[in-house]
Amino acid sequence: MLPDAGQCGLRPCDSHEYSQLNELKIDLDFLREAQHIRDIGAVAMTEQMPIFGGFLPTLEATAVSDVAAHLAAFGMFGTSYHLDGPIHVRWGITTARETLQAAGHAALAMDRNTDTLIANQYYTIAGPCTEMALLETAAQAVTDTASGRELVSGVAAAKGVAENYTTGMEARVMGETAMAACKLSVPKANEVLNNIVSKYEKMYKTAPKGKKFEECYDPVKVLPTEEYLEVYERAMKKLEDCGLPLKGIY
Repeated sequence: MLPDAGQCGLRPCDSHEYSQLNELKIDLDFLREAQHIRDIGAVAMTEQMPIFGGFLPTLEATAVSDVAAHLAAFGMFGTSYHLDGPIHVRWGITTARETLQAAGHAALAMDRNTDTLIANQYYTIAGPCTEMALLETAAQAVTDTASGRELVSGVAAAKGVAENYTTGMEARVMGETAMAACKLSVPKANEVLNNIVSKYEKMYKTAPKGKKFEECYDPVKVLPTEEYLEVYERAMKKLEDCGLPLKGIY
């Protein structure tokens, strides 16, 4: 007998995430999760992050594997939507030039040939209260929007591994820059992307970890500090200089 949904923490109408294995592997635990979600009639979200530079040595191989993971998610497991995020084996991020390219090609292939819902998750190398993290976020948001994704998911700043190093400001920039990217053609988006990525891609080894949530937000009011607002303004100005049409958005 299935347990009452109210006792499980998640309702069937909530998104239930279960992760495919790298690269294109399946085990019994995954099959059990998939069947459980189907049994309770829940909204299903499969997640898989192909690793560029590992078993997938090129961005082309990464993009092909990414598309295959999407097709398996929808065709074999009947997922409601699929969340990916190609990640760089050296840097552990989704915002590197190569992983952005792989994500863009994979998303465009799915968007042009299917009617599925696809999403992407965000892992920046820089942490909160840094211009670099916001520029990285913007680059991925432009990529996702221009390549036809329906959903964006983030942001896991500081590579998503540092405790308390994620804030709402990064998510705000993700949303605002995605809105701005809706105004761009694909060729123009590529031009803007080159401008943005060139501003941070040489800084991976010295990327700032940033500040903890309570150091750049008022933890009671849940509002960013003046310092973070100034960082945000400077980052958005740089993005405008890169050609992103942010007027009227922020």
